[in-house]
Amino acid sequence: MLVVIADIQIRSGVQHRENVLNAFRKITPVVLQEDGCYGYELLVDYESNVDYQTKSPDSITMLEHWESIEHLNAHLQTPHMKAYQQQVKDDVLDVKIRIMQKGLTIDDILEI
Repeated sequence: MLVVIADIQIRSGVQHRENVLNAFRKITPVVLQEDGCYGYELLVDYESNVDYQTKSPDSITMLEHWESIEHLNAHLQTPHMKAYQQQVKDDVLDVKIRIMQKGLTIDDILEI
């Protein structure tokens, strides 16, 4: 199982943020139906008012779970993802994608 973390840098301004959030609202149900997708979550800063929190108001994070790199690659080529990219091209400045795997599982901890 792969864990994908996509850090999406958006242009400053409420309208840019809303455009991206609305685009994700539309595609998320479709993505969740894709073969090999086990999770697709949009994350934004929580308003905690604690001094140790680092906030990035012009950033949206996607947390995704994919069965394999092949499933992820197929996802990126779908018509709805290509349409999403066109829809938000004026709102998104940069996207950084990390493809991760678990480094420690509960089974590893129980063996200790």
